[in-house]
Amino acid sequence: MTDPAQLPRRRMPAEWEPHRATWIAWPHFEPDWPGKLEPIPWVYAEIARALAGVEPVEILCNSDAVRESAQKILAAHDVRKDRVRLHLVPLDRAWLRDSAPTGVLGADGKLSLVNWGFSGWAKYSNWEQDANIGRAIAGITGHPRLEPRRTDNGERVVLEGGGIEVNGRGLLLTTEEWLLSSVQVRNPGLSREGYEQIFRDWLGVRRTIWLGEGCVGDDTHGHVDDIARFVAPDVVVLAVEDDPTDDNHAKSIDNLHRLESASRDPGIGPLRIVRLPYPRRVVMAGERLPASYANFYIANGLVIVPTFNDLNDRIALNLLAELMPRHRIVGIHAVDLVWGLGTLHCLTQQEPAI
Repeated sequence: MTDPAQLPRRRMPAEWEPHRATWIAWPHFEPDWPGKLEPIPWVYAEIARALAGVEPVEILCNSDAVRESAQKILAAHDVRKDRVRLHLVPLDRAWLRDSAPTGVLGADGKLSLVNWGFSGWAKYSNWEQDANIGRAIAGITGHPRLEPRRTDNGERVVLEGGGIEVNGRGLLLTTEEWLLSSVQVRNPGLSREGYEQIFRDWLGVRRTIWLGEGCVGDDTHGHVDDIARFVAPDVVVLAVEDDPTDDNHAKSIDNLHRLESASRDPGIGPLRIVRLPYPRRVVMAGERLPASYANFYIANGLVIVPTFNDLNDRIALNLLAELMPRHRIVGIHAVDLVWGLGTLHCLTQQEPAI
């Protein structure tokens, strides 16, 4: 039963609300990190070590060989065995923020998994196994799985978790570049109003704040989790590039103006908008990569933040520590990781606690 009218009211919790677990998928697809796959599992082990200190970590593995390798590397990093489970699930790639389902809580407090359609960001050809991840996670957890469909044509709604950011109290951030441009179209013909209705029906969103463009180098074409994040119900951190010669400058200033305008709307604000710096330009093989501190992940009492061997690392870490004083802030070296065009938020997906 997936008709919203027949389902109890539901709400997507904010990321800082309690988790039952974090889900990740062990890296195995070499073309995601061309020539650099070898160090990436060790980065994942450090991520798992940090997360397992505060909550269970569920890890999807593409094959027996991948699972065996993951076990050895996790053991070498002294990751808590009692907080980690490895599951054999066929995968194309490891970016669970986008391919795994979104956890929502019903009015009865029970958890359901909103299983969006997935099409490889409307760009890549290897996505059919990832499109079944929601079914696999539902089978492992026993939570009901919901498949949102369009009211105009009955087709699956295609969305990725990296494109939506909520405060848990009815506000959602997203970008026009991701959903409303003519590039990498997820749901042909679906309007701004159509998306807002989907967010209301399936995520309990009352107002959607539309930002403009994402950051340079983002192959998803505009995911919001590289540029703007809630850290409290009324506090947004926004990645802002102050250098007027940088390609991120005009994009980030436009997004700043949009947030300031939204904050003046009595139905949305007031919002506190905090400027988060960008790190230095990270370039590999002549390609500008989407390096951003905004791609942090909030776990139970912990925030893991990508760092880039840059002077702004300390500024970003200190800023997030001031904004989230009840959380421990931990930097994770991400210069190699971002060669895969994503970092910490892109590879994690939280399972809200019931």
